[in-house]
Amino acid sequence: MQKTISILGSTGSIGVNALNVVRHLSDKLDVVYLSAHTNAERMIEQCREFHPQTVVMIDENAAEIVHTELTLDGIEVRSGRRGLLDLAGRKDVDVMLNGLVGALGMEPTLEAVLAGVDVALSNKESLVMAGDIITKTMEKTGARLFPVDSEHSAIWQCLVGESLEDVRRIILTGSGGPFRTRSINTFGDITVDEALNHPNWDMGKKITIDSATMMNKGLEVIEAYWLFQLDPSQVDIVVHPQSIIHSMIELKDGSIKAQLGVPDMKVPIQYALMYPRHAEAPWERLNFMECGDLTFQPPDSERFPCIKLAYDAIDQMGTAPAVLNLANDYAVYSFLNGKIRFTDIPKIIKNAMEKHKWLKNPSLNDLKVLNKWTKLCVNNYS
Repeated sequence: MQKTISILGSTGSIGVNALNVVRHLSDKLDVVYLSAHTNAERMIEQCREFHPQTVVMIDENAAEIVHTELTLDGIEVRSGRRGLLDLAGRKDVDVMLNGLVGALGMEPTLEAVLAGVDVALSNKESLVMAGDIITKTMEKTGARLFPVDSEHSAIWQCLVGESLEDVRRIILTGSGGPFRTRSINTFGDITVDEALNHPNWDMGKKITIDSATMMNKGLEVIEAYWLFQLDPSQVDIVVHPQSIIHSMIELKDGSIKAQLGVPDMKVPIQYALMYPRHAEAPWERLNFMECGDLTFQPPDSERFPCIKLAYDAIDQMGTAPAVLNLANDYAVYSFLNGKIRFTDIPKIIKNAMEKHKWLKNPSLNDLKVLNKWTKLCVNNYS
Protein backbone atom coordinates (compact mmCIF):
# COMPACT_ATOMS: atom_id res chain seq x y z
CA MET A 1 0.00 0.00 0.00
CA GLN A 2 1.35 3.41 -0.99
CA LYS A 3 1.79 6.26 1.45
CA THR A 4 0.42 9.54 0.14
CA ILE A 5 2.69 12.52 0.75
CA SER A 6 2.90 16.24 0.17
CA ILE A 7 6.19 18.09 -0.17
CA LEU A 8 6.48 21.76 0.72
CA GLY A 9 9.53 23.34 -0.87
CA SER A 10 9.87 20.71 -3.58
CA THR A 11 12.28 22.72 -5.75
CA GLY A 12 14.77 23.32 -2.92
CA SER A 13 17.55 21.06 -1.69
CA ILE A 14 15.40 19.00 0.70
CA GLY A 15 12.53 18.79 -1.79
CA VAL A 16 14.73 17.61 -4.64
CA ASN A 17 16.30 14.95 -2.42
CA ALA A 18 12.83 13.89 -1.26
CA LEU A 19 11.71 13.42 -4.85
CA ASN A 20 14.83 11.33 -5.48
CA VAL A 21 13.58 9.09 -2.67
CA VAL A 22 10.08 9.01 -4.18
CA ARG A 23 11.54 8.13 -7.58
CA HIS A 24 13.32 5.18 -6.00
CA LEU A 25 10.28 4.09 -3.95
CA SER A 26 7.57 4.89 -6.49
CA ASP A 27 5.66 1.73 -5.57
CA LYS A 28 5.53 2.82 -1.92
CA LEU A 29 5.22 6.63 -2.05
CA ASP A 30 2.71 8.71 -4.00
CA VAL A 31 3.15 12.49 -4.29
CA VAL A 32 -0.19 14.26 -4.05
CA TYR A 33 0.82 17.90 -3.45
CA LEU A 34 3.90 20.04 -4.14
CA SER A 35 4.79 23.64 -3.34
CA ALA A 36 7.59 26.01 -4.29
CA HIS A 37 8.38 29.70 -4.19
CA THR A 38 9.60 31.00 -7.57
CA ASN A 39 11.26 28.15 -9.48
CA ALA A 40 8.57 27.60 -12.11
CA GLU A 41 10.80 25.68 -14.51
CA ARG A 42 11.76 23.03 -11.98
CA MET A 43 8.18 22.77 -10.69
CA ILE A 44 6.91 22.09 -14.22
CA GLU A 45 9.50 19.33 -14.63
CA GLN A 46 8.49 17.80 -11.29
CA CYS A 47 4.80 17.92 -12.13
CA ARG A 48 5.28 16.16 -15.44
CA GLU A 49 7.24 13.38 -13.75
CA PHE A 50 5.26 12.90 -10.51
CA HIS A 51 1.77 14.09 -11.52
CA PRO A 52 0.56 15.68 -8.26
CA GLN A 53 -3.09 16.69 -7.89
CA THR A 54 -2.34 20.26 -6.76
CA VAL A 55 0.70 22.53 -6.65
CA VAL A 56 1.20 25.93 -5.05
CA MET A 57 3.63 28.60 -6.17
CA ILE A 58 4.05 31.37 -3.61
CA ASP A 59 5.08 33.86 -6.28
CA GLU A 60 2.10 34.97 -8.39
CA ASN A 61 4.10 35.33 -11.61
CA ALA A 62 5.63 31.89 -11.18
CA ALA A 63 2.17 30.45 -10.56
CA GLU A 64 0.93 31.92 -13.83
CA ILE A 65 3.83 30.36 -15.74
CA VAL A 66 3.20 26.96 -14.16
CA HIS A 67 -0.55 27.22 -14.78
CA THR A 68 -0.02 28.06 -18.45
CA GLU A 69 2.39 25.18 -18.99
CA LEU A 70 0.23 22.63 -17.15
CA THR A 71 -3.13 23.60 -18.63
CA LEU A 72 -3.51 20.24 -20.37
CA ASP A 73 -2.07 18.15 -17.52
CA GLY A 74 -5.08 18.30 -15.21
CA ILE A 75 -3.06 19.67 -12.29
CA GLU A 76 -4.58 22.37 -10.08
CA VAL A 77 -2.25 25.34 -9.67
CA ARG A 78 -2.71 27.73 -6.76
CA SER A 79 -0.68 30.70 -5.57
CA GLY A 80 0.29 32.77 -2.57
CA ARG A 81 0.72 32.23 1.14
CA ARG A 82 -2.95 31.38 1.62
CA GLY A 83 -2.69 28.63 -0.97
CA LEU A 84 0.36 27.20 0.81
CA LEU A 85 -1.37 27.11 4.20
CA ASP A 86 -4.43 25.46 2.66
CA LEU A 87 -2.22 22.81 1.08
CA ALA A 88 -0.37 22.22 4.36
CA GLY A 89 -3.63 21.64 6.19
CA ARG A 90 -5.18 19.10 3.82
CA LYS A 91 -6.07 15.88 5.59
CA ASP A 92 -5.94 13.45 2.65
CA VAL A 93 -2.20 12.67 2.95
CA ASP A 94 -0.33 10.33 5.28
CA VAL A 95 2.77 12.51 5.65
CA MET A 96 3.58 16.14 4.89
CA LEU A 97 7.28 16.82 4.32
CA ASN A 98 8.10 20.39 5.32
CA GLY A 99 11.24 21.32 3.42
CA LEU A 100 10.62 25.07 3.66
CA VAL A 101 13.46 27.30 4.82
CA GLY A 102 13.21 29.82 7.64
CA ALA A 103 10.47 31.15 9.91
CA LEU A 104 7.85 31.09 7.15
CA GLY A 105 7.86 27.30 7.44
CA MET A 106 6.47 27.34 10.97
CA GLU A 107 2.79 27.99 10.23
CA PRO A 108 2.52 25.23 7.59
CA THR A 109 3.77 22.75 10.21
CA LEU A 110 1.09 23.96 12.60
CA GLU A 111 -1.59 23.67 9.89
CA ALA A 112 -0.62 20.04 9.24
CA VAL A 113 -0.63 18.96 12.88
CA LEU A 114 -3.95 20.79 13.38
CA ALA A 115 -5.30 18.54 10.63
CA GLY A 116 -3.89 15.48 12.39
CA VAL A 117 -1.33 14.84 9.65
CA ASP A 118 2.13 13.48 10.48
CA VAL A 119 4.95 15.85 9.52
CA ALA A 120 8.39 14.87 8.24
CA LEU A 121 10.10 17.99 9.56
CA SER A 122 13.13 19.57 7.97
CA ASN A 123 12.08 23.09 8.96
CA LYS A 124 13.77 23.36 12.37
CA GLU A 125 12.39 26.88 12.77
CA SER A 126 8.92 25.43 13.36
CA LEU A 127 9.81 24.09 16.80
CA VAL A 128 12.29 26.85 17.61
CA MET A 129 9.58 29.48 17.18
CA ALA A 130 6.43 27.64 18.22
CA GLY A 131 7.47 24.46 20.00
CA ASP A 132 4.94 24.86 22.79
CA ILE A 133 2.03 25.63 20.43
CA ILE A 134 2.87 22.75 18.08
CA THR A 135 3.43 20.26 20.92
CA LYS A 136 0.11 21.07 22.57
CA THR A 137 -1.66 20.81 19.20
CA MET A 138 -0.13 17.39 18.57
CA GLU A 139 -1.38 16.17 21.94
CA LYS A 140 -4.92 17.09 20.85
CA THR A 141 -4.83 15.73 17.30
CA GLY A 142 -2.47 12.76 17.57
CA ALA A 143 -0.20 14.03 14.78
CA ARG A 144 3.47 13.06 14.99
CA LEU A 145 6.74 14.72 13.99
CA PHE A 146 9.37 12.70 12.12
CA PRO A 147 12.69 14.61 12.15
CA VAL A 148 14.49 15.00 8.83
CA ASP A 149 17.59 16.91 9.96
CA SER A 150 20.41 14.40 9.89
CA GLU A 151 21.26 15.11 13.54
CA HIS A 152 17.75 14.72 14.91
CA SER A 153 17.09 11.72 12.72
CA ALA A 154 20.21 10.14 14.20
CA ILE A 155 19.02 10.80 17.76
CA TRP A 156 15.56 9.48 16.87
CA GLN A 157 17.06 6.26 15.52
CA CYS A 158 19.40 5.84 18.51
CA LEU A 159 16.48 6.20 20.92
CA VAL A 160 14.60 3.26 19.41
CA GLY A 161 14.19 0.66 22.14
CA GLU A 162 15.46 2.96 24.88
CA SER A 163 13.67 4.67 27.78
CA LEU A 164 14.19 8.44 28.07
CA GLU A 165 14.74 7.83 31.79
CA ASP A 166 17.94 5.98 30.89
CA VAL A 167 19.34 8.77 28.68
CA ARG A 168 22.03 10.90 30.31
CA ARG A 169 22.45 13.24 27.36
CA ILE A 170 22.21 13.56 23.61
CA ILE A 171 25.20 14.72 21.58
CA LEU A 172 24.59 16.74 18.42
CA THR A 173 27.53 16.63 16.05
CA GLY A 174 28.44 19.46 13.69
CA SER A 175 31.10 19.78 11.03
CA GLY A 176 32.21 23.21 12.24
CA GLY A 177 31.52 24.60 8.78
CA PRO A 178 34.09 26.24 6.50
CA PHE A 179 35.63 28.49 9.20
CA ARG A 180 36.46 25.98 11.91
CA THR A 181 40.20 26.63 11.60
CA ARG A 182 40.21 30.10 10.04
CA SER A 183 41.82 32.88 12.07
CA ILE A 184 39.14 34.67 14.03
CA ASN A 185 40.88 37.98 13.26
CA THR A 186 39.84 37.59 9.60
CA PHE A 187 36.14 36.83 10.19
CA GLY A 188 35.24 40.42 9.31
CA ASP A 189 36.57 39.80 5.80
CA ILE A 190 34.53 36.64 5.11
CA THR A 191 32.74 36.86 1.77
CA VAL A 192 29.39 35.36 0.81
CA ASP A 193 31.08 32.90 -1.56
CA GLU A 194 33.43 31.73 1.18
CA ALA A 195 30.56 31.24 3.60
CA LEU A 196 28.60 29.23 1.04
CA ASN A 197 31.50 26.82 0.48
CA HIS A 198 30.55 24.08 2.95
CA PRO A 199 33.15 21.29 3.20
CA ASN A 200 30.73 18.34 3.51
CA TRP A 201 27.07 19.11 2.80
CA ASP A 202 25.22 20.40 -0.26
CA MET A 203 22.44 22.59 1.11
CA GLY A 204 20.48 25.73 0.30
CA LYS A 205 22.08 29.15 0.84
CA LYS A 206 20.36 30.07 4.10
CA ILE A 207 21.10 26.75 5.79
CA THR A 208 24.70 26.86 4.56
CA ILE A 209 25.23 30.28 6.16
CA ASP A 210 23.69 28.94 9.38
CA SER A 211 26.30 26.19 9.26
CA ALA A 212 29.07 28.74 8.74
CA THR A 213 27.97 30.71 11.84
CA MET A 214 27.06 27.47 13.65
CA MET A 215 23.65 28.93 14.38
CA ASN A 216 22.33 25.69 12.89
CA LYS A 217 23.66 23.86 15.96
CA GLY A 218 22.06 26.38 18.28
CA LEU A 219 18.70 26.00 16.57
CA GLU A 220 19.10 22.23 16.70
CA VAL A 221 19.58 22.32 20.47
CA ILE A 222 16.23 24.10 20.83
CA GLU A 223 14.57 21.75 18.33
CA ALA A 224 15.96 18.73 20.21
CA TYR A 225 14.45 20.04 23.43
CA TRP A 226 10.97 19.94 21.89
CA LEU A 227 11.42 16.73 19.90
CA PHE A 228 12.84 14.58 22.69
CA GLN A 229 11.54 16.32 25.83
CA LEU A 230 14.93 16.45 27.53
CA ASP A 231 16.30 19.23 29.70
CA PRO A 232 18.53 21.67 27.76
CA SER A 233 21.41 20.68 30.06
CA GLN A 234 21.18 17.19 28.52
CA VAL A 235 21.84 18.47 24.98
CA ASP A 236 25.50 18.89 24.06
CA ILE A 237 27.31 19.89 20.86
CA VAL A 238 30.49 18.26 19.57
CA VAL A 239 32.38 19.41 16.49
CA HIS A 240 33.06 16.43 14.22
CA PRO A 241 34.61 17.71 10.97
CA GLN A 242 34.14 14.51 8.94
CA SER A 243 30.29 14.46 9.35
CA ILE A 244 30.29 10.65 9.53
CA ILE A 245 28.71 10.34 12.97
CA HIS A 246 25.47 12.26 12.63
CA SER A 247 24.70 12.35 16.37
CA MET A 248 24.81 10.19 19.51
CA ILE A 249 23.07 9.41 22.76
CA GLU A 250 24.84 8.63 26.02
CA LEU A 251 22.99 6.35 28.42
CA LYS A 252 23.27 6.48 32.20
CA ASP A 253 25.40 3.33 32.34
CA GLY A 254 28.04 4.98 30.15
CA SER A 255 27.04 3.26 26.92
CA ILE A 256 26.99 5.47 23.81
CA LYS A 257 24.93 4.79 20.68
CA ALA A 258 25.76 6.58 17.43
CA GLN A 259 24.21 6.70 13.97
CA LEU A 260 26.76 6.80 11.16
CA GLY A 261 26.68 7.19 7.41
CA VAL A 262 27.94 9.25 4.51
CA PRO A 263 26.67 12.87 4.45
CA ASP A 264 23.54 12.32 2.34
CA MET A 265 20.17 13.90 3.15
CA LYS A 266 18.31 11.21 1.22
CA VAL A 267 18.93 8.77 4.08
CA PRO A 268 17.09 10.69 6.86
CA ILE A 269 14.43 11.82 4.38
CA GLN A 270 13.71 8.24 3.35
CA TYR A 271 13.52 7.07 6.97
CA ALA A 272 11.06 9.84 7.84
CA LEU A 273 8.86 9.04 4.85
CA MET A 274 9.04 5.27 5.34
CA TYR A 275 9.01 5.15 9.15
CA PRO A 276 9.27 2.73 10.87
CA ARG A 277 11.01 0.86 8.05
CA HIS A 278 14.59 1.12 6.81
CA ALA A 279 13.71 0.31 3.20
CA GLU A 280 16.29 -0.87 0.67
CA ALA A 281 18.06 2.04 -1.04
CA PRO A 282 20.76 2.59 -3.69
CA TRP A 283 22.46 5.48 -1.88
CA GLU A 284 26.21 5.51 -1.26
CA ARG A 285 27.35 3.30 1.62
CA LEU A 286 29.90 4.16 4.29
CA ASN A 287 33.21 2.40 3.68
CA PHE A 288 35.12 2.21 6.96
CA MET A 289 38.35 1.43 5.10
CA GLU A 290 38.14 4.73 3.21
CA CYS A 291 36.53 7.22 5.60
CA GLY A 292 39.76 8.03 7.45
CA ASP A 293 40.15 9.14 11.05
CA LEU A 294 37.18 10.50 12.96
CA THR A 295 38.02 13.50 15.14
CA PHE A 296 36.13 15.53 17.74
CA GLN A 297 36.55 18.86 19.48
CA PRO A 298 34.44 21.21 21.62
CA PRO A 299 32.60 24.08 19.91
CA ASP A 300 34.35 27.45 20.11
CA SER A 301 31.82 29.96 21.46
CA GLU A 302 34.21 32.88 20.87
CA ARG A 303 34.56 31.95 17.22
CA PHE A 304 30.85 31.09 16.93
CA PRO A 305 28.87 33.31 19.36
CA CYS A 306 25.57 32.18 17.85
CA ILE A 307 25.81 28.96 19.88
CA LYS A 308 25.76 30.87 23.17
CA LEU A 309 22.90 33.05 21.95
CA ALA A 310 20.85 29.91 21.33
CA TYR A 311 21.54 28.52 24.80
CA ASP A 312 20.62 31.94 26.24
CA ALA A 313 17.34 31.79 24.32
CA ILE A 314 16.44 28.35 25.61
CA ASP A 315 17.23 29.46 29.17
CA GLN A 316 14.76 32.34 28.78
CA MET A 317 12.20 30.45 26.65
CA GLY A 318 8.97 32.36 25.92
CA THR A 319 9.58 34.55 22.87
CA ALA A 320 13.38 34.41 23.18
CA PRO A 321 13.88 31.46 20.78
CA ALA A 322 11.46 33.00 18.29
CA VAL A 323 13.24 36.35 18.17
CA LEU A 324 16.58 34.54 17.94
CA ASN A 325 15.26 32.62 14.95
CA LEU A 326 13.64 35.60 13.23
CA ALA A 327 16.61 37.92 13.71
CA ASN A 328 18.90 35.22 12.34
CA ASP A 329 16.68 34.78 9.27
CA TYR A 330 16.71 38.48 8.43
CA ALA A 331 20.39 38.93 9.27
CA VAL A 332 21.43 35.99 7.08
CA TYR A 333 19.50 37.34 4.10
CA SER A 334 21.05 40.78 4.68
CA PHE A 335 24.49 39.15 4.58
CA LEU A 336 23.63 37.20 1.43
CA ASN A 337 22.51 40.46 -0.17
CA GLY A 338 25.77 42.19 0.74
CA LYS A 339 24.22 44.63 3.24
CA ILE A 340 26.12 43.50 6.36
CA ARG A 341 29.33 41.68 7.26
CA PHE A 342 29.50 38.07 8.41
CA THR A 343 30.44 39.21 11.92
CA ASP A 344 27.35 41.43 12.12
CA ILE A 345 25.01 38.41 12.16
CA PRO A 346 25.42 37.49 15.87
CA LYS A 347 25.50 41.18 16.88
CA ILE A 348 22.16 41.79 15.17
CA ILE A 349 20.62 38.72 16.80
CA LYS A 350 21.83 39.71 20.27
CA ASN A 351 20.49 43.24 19.79
CA ALA A 352 17.03 41.94 18.85
CA MET A 353 16.99 39.50 21.77
CA GLU A 354 17.83 42.28 24.23
CA LYS A 355 15.37 44.84 22.84
CA HIS A 356 12.27 42.77 22.10
CA LYS A 357 9.24 42.70 24.40
CA TRP A 358 9.52 39.28 26.04
CA LEU A 359 6.37 37.21 26.48
CA LYS A 360 6.17 34.00 28.47
CA ASN A 361 3.48 32.19 26.46
CA PRO A 362 3.23 33.77 22.99
CA SER A 363 0.24 33.02 20.77
CA LEU A 364 0.47 32.56 17.03
CA ASN A 365 -0.64 36.17 16.60
CA ASP A 366 2.05 37.30 19.06
CA LEU A 367 4.65 35.56 16.90
CA LYS A 368 3.34 37.30 13.77
CA VAL A 369 3.63 40.68 15.52
CA LEU A 370 7.13 39.74 16.70
CA ASN A 371 8.06 38.86 13.12
CA LYS A 372 7.19 42.37 11.92
CA TRP A 373 9.00 44.00 14.84
CA THR A 374 12.12 41.89 14.33
CA LYS A 375 12.29 42.69 10.63
CA LEU A 376 12.27 46.41 11.44
CA CYS A 377 14.80 45.92 14.24
CA VAL A 378 17.23 44.12 11.93
CA ASN A 379 16.75 46.60 9.08
CA ASN A 380 17.37 49.53 11.44
CA TYR A 381 20.48 48.03 13.03
CA SER A 382 23.60 50.13 12.69
